[in-house]
Amino acid sequence: MSASLSRPRVGVWLIGARGSVATTVVTGCAAVAAGLHRPTGMVTETPPFTESGLPALSDLVFGGHDTLDCPLPKRAESLTAGGVLPPGVATAVAAELAAADREIRPGGPTPGDTRSEAELITAFADDLRDFLHRHELERAVVVNVASTEPVSQGPGAPLPASTLYALAALRAGCPYVNFTPSEGMHHPVAAREAERSGLPHAGRDGKTGQTLLRAVLGPMFAQRALTVRAWSGTNLLGGGDGAALADPAAAAAKNAGKERVLADTLGTVPEGEVHIDDVPALGDWKTAWDHIAFDGFLGTRVILQTIWQGCDSALAAPLVLDLARLTARAHEAGVSGPLSALGFYFKDPVGEGPSGLAEQYGELLRFGRSLGEADGEDRGARAVRGTEKTGGAL
Repeated sequence: MSASLSRPRVGVWLIGARGSVATTVVTGCAAVAAGLHRPTGMVTETPPFTESGLPALSDLVFGGHDTLDCPLPKRAESLTAGGVLPPGVATAVAAELAAADREIRPGGPTPGDTRSEAELITAFADDLRDFLHRHELERAVVVNVASTEPVSQGPGAPLPASTLYALAALRAGCPYVNFTPSEGMHHPVAAREAERSGLPHAGRDGKTGQTLLRAVLGPMFAQRALTVRAWSGTNLLGGGDGAALADPAAAAAKNAGKERVLADTLGTVPEGEVHIDDVPALGDWKTAWDHIAFDGFLGTRVILQTIWQGCDSALAAPLVLDLARLTARAHEAGVSGPLSALGFYFKDPVGEGPSGLAEQYGELLRFGRSLGEADGEDRGARAVRGTEKTGGAL
């Protein structure tokens, strides 16, 4: 392919860039791009998206913000020791981890930080612009993978950090994806700025395990005319997420998305709650249990129980890569506003769309096809620009 038709590199700016999810994203992207592992869990690597014009994994450039100072290679070593990353992979992609780590800038606000909200937004946006300029990137997608924040205190309260980062993304002209339950672009201040900017954005709260099952099982009960009486759940998890969700306010933000999926797919909210328990000994591993009571024919009570055991970082990483690629391509294609077609990935999607996973997947496929159609137009435009530059025919 000639230089004039080659696809540009794309930035992926991670909020919480030294956390478990971000480390797994960077490590996994490098490992898959190098052919060391298959792209398991990446929907964008399946045949329906071959012609969508998505950026290649090898063309993604990583950077980000974090308040932690543990280098990515060291964090990857820890995840390897915990069984999250396979042995040898972090060593094989050490250069890529080190390169990404050099692009991580101090986040905030931190204890004792005297900068105003306006100053923080300006500093974060300047970091993004510098990243774009130094790497000669046409665009970068900002993805929030930081720990869950408590629910906002409402009007007059300080803006949550996730919203400061979202506003910085908009100021720097970058699309934004909120993979967490934190407020981010949902805050009224950011929502108004997002509407004015016209930039594509998606979120919130990635659908990785327990809620993924709920998005499948909820429609099943509704379609089979089975009345769900109670749906209770428990999450046992450790690591940074476990510590963050030990705060009842943060747990409430997390559970809101889980409850919304049931309300939307069942048409009602059954009895029962989801409990989240911090178990530090589990590290980055999680167990999620659901107990579902429903009525069969003639009111016969039936019980379904599910157990999901896994590592959230490994479940989330392929989704983050999918979202970064799809959002970057949407930005390139001139798509603006909330990307409701990406509801397949979220507990609490932006915009209007179905709640059942099968219907959401259908919307995602249609979106992928539309990006492919736009890519044909883009290729033609790039070809014309290439001819203009060389002064001759291709």
